[in-house]
Amino acid sequence: MKGLVYRGAKKVAVEEVPDAKIEGPLDAVIRLTTTNICGSDLHMYEGRTAVEQGTVLGHENMGVVEEVGPGVTQVKPGDRVSVPFNIACGTCRNCQSGWWSFCTRTNPTEGMDGAAYGYANMGPYAGGQAEYLRVPFADVNLLHLPAGREFENDFTMLSDIFPTGWHGVELSGFQPGDRVAVFGGGPVGLMAAHSALIRGASEVFVVDQVTDRLKLAEKIGATLIDFSAGDPDEQIFERTGGKGCDRGVEAVGFQAHDAGGDEHPELTLDHLVNIVRSTGGIGVVGVYVPEDPGLDRPEKADRVGWQYGTFFSKGQSMGTGQAPVKRYNRQLRDLIIAGKATPSFIVSHEIGLDEAPDAYDKFDKRVDGYTKVLLKPNA
Repeated sequence: MKGLVYRGAKKVAVEEVPDAKIEGPLDAVIRLTTTNICGSDLHMYEGRTAVEQGTVLGHENMGVVEEVGPGVTQVKPGDRVSVPFNIACGTCRNCQSGWWSFCTRTNPTEGMDGAAYGYANMGPYAGGQAEYLRVPFADVNLLHLPAGREFENDFTMLSDIFPTGWHGVELSGFQPGDRVAVFGGGPVGLMAAHSALIRGASEVFVVDQVTDRLKLAEKIGATLIDFSAGDPDEQIFERTGGKGCDRGVEAVGFQAHDAGGDEHPELTLDHLVNIVRSTGGIGVVGVYVPEDPGLDRPEKADRVGWQYGTFFSKGQSMGTGQAPVKRYNRQLRDLIIAGKATPSFIVSHEIGLDEAPDAYDKFDKRVDGYTKVLLKPNA
């Protein structure tokens, strides 16, 4: 089968890779109908993670069940399913507590709880930017979708970014009527803004400098903050009469850049500590890593010098970490079906798998119009 393979910094290629197959009684094999390029894939693409060359990328996956192992009872061939990026056993302490994103059994990498498809340090699992995908613990992990092709471009957001955006809002301690600032207008940040508005935010600021992203934020009713036009904190304080926000969502991560293009991993955290009111909350779903091969000393990535003293003095709270997709995906699916959520508003391109290397290059360079790329491997 064909798959998109990582071949070094800013090098990916579509190659023949080993066929996805049943390896255990609880496995399923999925024929991919849609698989997305995620903003967090760019950390690997740019050589800023420990991902191994030869890895098939792709953790935002959906499709149709092709085959199941003898122990699978809840899904069958022909079922249309969403595949959460988390790979969970369903029975460990964390899974039983609803933290499927930190399963203690599925990732053999030392010091890492939680597994995912085609991602650095997240276990030995091939990704889904390919024609087929093996899904371990299929009964635990797969979400049933209505048959057919309806809502395809909405449902494909259920594997990661829609639940992740929702999780960022949840981690912030959000309450209806809160004013929210989302730093980062990429796909996850836009999903966080969409989620906050669905949940009853009084106002949502989206902070970015990319015109295409800001236009999409405006489309869903968010208030735009272009940080290339001036200090974002000052802009928010001016618009709120000096009050700032009740909640904040960090959707950028360790490769945050200022308006001049210089990288500062603490940048968005400092902004959020500044503009979120005392006793307010911050949800961090942007990716931070313990090691960054792009630095002179990779381990330096594990220590980010942000304004913890101010954070403490203001009595703020913070939640972090990867989203437990299964906690939210069933409800978000039903919001889509009911017409209450339309996460497909961010989609800019639908292309074949063979076009993926070029799309990675353009998405990484923030070429105008490249906001969310969907791959159709079996179209």
